[in-house]
Amino acid sequence: MLIKYHDTEWGVPVHDDQLLFEHLTLDCFQAGLSWQTILNKRENFRKAFDNFQLEKVASFDEEKIKALLHDAGIIRNRLKILAAIHNAKCIIEIQSNIRSFDAYLWSFTDGKSVQNNHKSISDIPATSDLSDRLSKDLRNKGFKFCGSTIIYAFLQAVGIVNDHVTTCFRHKELAIS
Repeated sequence: MLIKYHDTEWGVPVHDDQLLFEHLTLDCFQAGLSWQTILNKRENFRKAFDNFQLEKVASFDEEKIKALLHDAGIIRNRLKILAAIHNAKCIIEIQSNIRSFDAYLWSFTDGKSVQNNHKSISDIPATSDLSDRLSKDLRNKGFKFCGSTIIYAFLQAVGIVNDHVTTCFRHKELAIS
């Protein structure tokens, strides 16, 4: 599952607000856990969070929160669940002020993927100036669970940052796209 995710999805530029929200939410839930754990539960997360439809998640009430806390198919962390709901509301706010969450995120890189040229996995940082700036801006907009490390993982996942090592076949493919 990890290999398939790496080879087909990780680092591919994403421009769909719903998919961006999914990635942000999954990266928030991943904090302190392995990515394998999240991938194993990804379909359960999609079902539990109404396929990450922003309006639906933003309207989750206490009854839905209780149901999520009893859903063994996801990570049952109240703070992370509340953060996902709150972040959906924040994205909707961004959409009302700027035309899309996508436009907001990609404005930090002038609409282009940052092409890093790391020779080995050990060279890949956990944060960057970009993740620091975006994390700070997100927090100023009210987002939760959006520290620089989580945001850097998110930027990698959605292709805003290409951190495939230079010897990986995906590095060149994604540098071209």
